[in-house]
Amino acid sequence: MKRRIACTLVILLALLCGCQAPNPDNIDKEELREELQEAMRDVVADSGEAVPVIGGEESGSTVASGVTVDFAAIPDWNGEPSIEMNGNVPFFTDDFVEVFSSGALEFYSDLDDLGRVGECFACLGLETMPAEGEQRGEIGAIKPSGWHTVKYPDVIPDLYLYNRCHLIGWQLGAENDNELNLMTGTRYLNVTGMLPYENQVADYIHDTGNHVLYRVTPDFRGNDLVAHGLLIEAKSVEDDGCVFCVYCYNVQPHIWISYATGISSEDDFMNGEVSCDVCDEPCTDGCKEDCDNECSVEETDSCDSVGEYRFVLNTHTMKIHTADCGSVEDISDDNIAYTDKTYEELVAEGYSPCGRCHPER
Repeated sequence: MKRRIACTLVILLALLCGCQAPNPDNIDKEELREELQEAMRDVVADSGEAVPVIGGEESGSTVASGVTVDFAAIPDWNGEPSIEMNGNVPFFTDDFVEVFSSGALEFYSDLDDLGRVGECFACLGLETMPAEGEQRGEIGAIKPSGWHTVKYPDVIPDLYLYNRCHLIGWQLGAENDNELNLMTGTRYLNVTGMLPYENQVADYIHDTGNHVLYRVTPDFRGNDLVAHGLLIEAKSVEDDGCVFCVYCYNVQPHIWISYATGISSEDDFMNGEVSCDVCDEPCTDGCKEDCDNECSVEETDSCDSVGEYRFVLNTHTMKIHTADCGSVEDISDDNIAYTDKTYEELVAEGYSPCGRCHPER
């Protein structure tokens, strides 16, 4: 069975890559991609027995390629953006390596019932990377699970707490606004945690022209909408020039995050002092639990702010935006303003509605 599926996968890969494919102009690449994804799901389901990564399976999260990760056993964040796992050696099984090292490919799990992304993996190479001169497009229309648009200008140099983090970085897989590849992650996770490893893989591929087997597994616990972190594994195919296995923490220094909902507050949590006044009523003892329970996803407008405001303004373009508009992230610090004025009052002052979020509705 495994051999038959693997053969199907290789044939589909050859067609996708244009390797000796008859009449390539007549091939429906999107349909072929869907067939490849389906074939890969079959291969993944048959790619080996579950292997306990850390601890037992009871508290773990089983990922698609047959590895059980006991994420509950991950040490608490201690100030470093990532830690090495398994002696910095990926948890790839021999079958996994054999099947998915056969050619450049990418695989993304479907969203689950809570809209959360799952494990993704790829055999990365020059074929999967953006073409020379290709620019990344807009991704603001994607709202991953647990997403909130919120700024902390006093503690985050880049202002925004959350980024739409590509599980497989755009520079590696050229996947832009693929909702199966975008997760709510902190700026710290995206830039300080993940980017150095993505750059390591990209530099290796550019320098050698070789391929890297790459897997990213989000650490969602229970029904949390925001992942606690990511397991990232890499193993070069042609040699041992690029190998690592790390866990990157989805945290932001000096910011407390509710992983259940995505709400946050500025806290001195490093010293054990938490004063999260983010719900309708101030949180008291057991603050984190209170905020998780009392401030539901539907009630988080007031939790999603720098002070209280109704709209976000671009004072340069004179546009009115809602708080969750994707264009808000593109407004420079010099041109952004927050207001509790009504829509009618702002129009009277010369502002006009954003055509993307339609604040007039």
